[in-house]
Amino acid sequence: MSALWDVYVQQFKTTIATQLQYRAALVIWLVGHILEPLIYLVVWSTVSRSSGGSVSGFTPAEFAAYFIVLMLVNHVTFSWIMFEYDYRVRHGTLSFALLRPVHPIHADIADNVSFKLITLPMMSLAAVILALAFRPALHWVPWATAACVPALVLAFLVRFLVEWTLALAAFWTTRVSAINQMYFVAVLFLSGQVAPLSLFPFPLQVIASLLPFRWMIAFPVELLLGRLTPVEALTGFAAQGVWLALSLALLRSVWRAGVRVYSAVGA
Repeated sequence: MSALWDVYVQQFKTTIATQLQYRAALVIWLVGHILEPLIYLVVWSTVSRSSGGSVSGFTPAEFAAYFIVLMLVNHVTFSWIMFEYDYRVRHGTLSFALLRPVHPIHADIADNVSFKLITLPMMSLAAVILALAFRPALHWVPWATAACVPALVLAFLVRFLVEWTLALAAFWTTRVSAINQMYFVAVLFLSGQVAPLSLFPFPLQVIASLLPFRWMIAFPVELLLGRLTPVEALTGFAAQGVWLALSLALLRSVWRAGVRVYSAVGA
């Protein structure tokens, strides 16, 4: 564990230094992460006002609170590994990672966390500005606010492991854009990014709860907003634990099978 910690520390230093060289790219990423929930916020606030002041119990101020919190939760939990893995396989850069004494996933985790350490202050500032502009109705519940911290950690781990596993499809097909698009459409609707899941038909809510998508994003958002009872929160933590164990087991299995068939394709 001590050696692995040293690896993470050095990887953090290297990644932060690298990312600071691409400040324009960081700004572009941030703009994208802010604009998407902002658009949904404006749309649903307008729908709420035109529907008599609320939609399924959400007022414009509550929609503002939901999408501002969702913006931060999505930023903490997202990863970009699914966009990169086919490139690694096609160009053979994965071969160098396989020669290292630690699993390649550790470098990706360090990259992801270091990026968020750099950008989270700017995202927090954006959230403050949006809060001043839209005046969200935030109902803080002390126990739920405290429980949101482990919920966010588990949400990040579940999302990262699921997406890292899906990215390994590049071992068998070097063009994975179709898989990525199907996955991101599912995440968009079933994780609560387009709208709170309570606005969806009940069958879709059940599907979102059975699959990992709700537990990646919507659950910590609902928890932080105080919209869950203690029993519902415990159920959410149990679901996160189950999906964490399943995704870890699946990742190990797919990784072993993928490495056996791996060969660098070349540009």
